[in-house]
Amino acid sequence: MTVLTPAPAPPALLHSVGDRALAWLDSHRDYFRLTETDMARGDALLERLKPIGELAINMRMLFREGVVGSRQRARAGSLLDFAWRELLDGGNVLASHQHNEPFSPVALEMYAIFHELDYRHPGLETALAAPRRTVTWQALEMQPCRRLGVLNAERRMGLTPSGDFAEATAATWLGRRPEPWTVHLHIAYDITHTVFHLTNWGEDPSRIPAPLADYLQLYLPAWAMDWAELEHWDLLGELLIVDACLPHPTLDGQLWEQYAAAQSATGAMPLCGRMPEGDPSDVFDIVHHPTLVAAFASAMATSRSLSAGGA
Repeated sequence: MTVLTPAPAPPALLHSVGDRALAWLDSHRDYFRLTETDMARGDALLERLKPIGELAINMRMLFREGVVGSRQRARAGSLLDFAWRELLDGGNVLASHQHNEPFSPVALEMYAIFHELDYRHPGLETALAAPRRTVTWQALEMQPCRRLGVLNAERRMGLTPSGDFAEATAATWLGRRPEPWTVHLHIAYDITHTVFHLTNWGEDPSRIPAPLADYLQLYLPAWAMDWAELEHWDLLGELLIVDACLPHPTLDGQLWEQYAAAQSATGAMPLCGRMPEGDPSDVFDIVHHPTLVAAFASAMATSRSLSAGGA
């Protein structure tokens, strides 16, 4: 497949997006805290655990890529330790959730992030082992992309995957390579997360099967331009990450310039359009995810640029 190399974005621009995003996340870390109400209600707990998991996976990725400066590395390490020791009470929050819902994969998926960094909770590991010995664990019904995420979490913990990666990949939307013009909002997120789980969040891009990489390189520019035109910065950020996972970059640096221009002066990235206004807690709930994505996208793109000699 012949691929035209687009004009790259300046490495300094790529790096600055992540630096500002990380500074905002650090200064707003207390908004990730669980409340007593969250702990008392199962549905509320799951909703509030999701941002903590997103914080952890993004900080883990910043450590892995090794392109952050000493200040950023210190911030990322501090946020990871904060997430484990304070937000999750040293893993006790996950152990409690696992006890209450033994066949939920949430605790496994979150613990895998910290397990890679040598954070340990023996009681949780014992609790996770029991349901994985049952047929029910393999029979749990979930979306194909989510199944791929569970398999990846098991792989990251050194466990025998409870299913076949190739079969799980083939069952996803991306694995079927359907009509590219059907990529609406939820489908676009299914695409990006399929890539994230396949590559372990960008760690090993070679895990994307060649036919899927060719398909993405063919259609990713059109999808990215569409979502940029709609000013959906959260999704554009995830598509920029996908681009950094491909064998050859496909997105022009102008998209990065547009993306960087949307970032607020505080470092927060709006979800869509302009920054929302209102109660700081409500604003945090809206923009924490696109800001985490901005930090992730920045590190991946900076790493790709430097490895390609873009510095």
